[in-house]
Amino acid sequence: MRIVIAEDDPLLREGLALLLRAESLDVVATASDADGFLAAVDAHAPDVAIVDVRMPPTHTDEGIVAAVEARRRRPELAVLVLSAYVEQAFATDLLAHGSARLGYLLKERVGRVAEFLTALHRVAGGGTAIDPEVVAQLLSRTRPDNRLDRLSPRELDVLALMAEGLGNTAIAEKLFVSEGAVHKHIRNIFAKLDLAPTDRTDRRVAAVLHYLEDGRRT
Repeated sequence: MRIVIAEDDPLLREGLALLLRAESLDVVATASDADGFLAAVDAHAPDVAIVDVRMPPTHTDEGIVAAVEARRRRPELAVLVLSAYVEQAFATDLLAHGSARLGYLLKERVGRVAEFLTALHRVAGGGTAIDPEVVAQLLSRTRPDNRLDRLSPRELDVLALMAEGLGNTAIAEKLFVSEGAVHKHIRNIFAKLDLAPTDRTDRRVAAVLHYLEDGRRT
């Protein structure tokens, strides 16, 4: 796994590099700003990019913009975005461009090494990894009259785990139910969210996007 790290905090940047190299992962380059990150992506053709949301010069959304551009240049690039706190617009914007090989974690998660590495490998393997705290905070910001009210508590549990990027087997293990039960809950979620099967829409991604977007305040 070839990795590029884009992080303006030198301590975190070098700490991440040391952590990953200790796990026998190949950190091919690090960068302190968006331009340096994109140059590293072009030069080293990494498999995974770990990108801070807020980078110089304005420390607003340079990391997200650079991540989207990097994916435009290399559609197969896996991107794991790090943020100091929950920024729900960035989470939903990332997913709106497609959920495969994408992750959004709070920086505090890096200190929980096993969880961080699990998320990194999930994203590198083509999956999605959304920080549980991001999911929890978005869930608490519900609007009146939303379609999520139609879901049972168990269906909401399943959808929350889907939003974290877990597959059906992992959801079943988390909830101590069978995979068949998970399949049934997901079918119910699709029906209650009015997500009919089409050739153009991935209903699983659509359900997660609705779940995350529903947390935005009006």
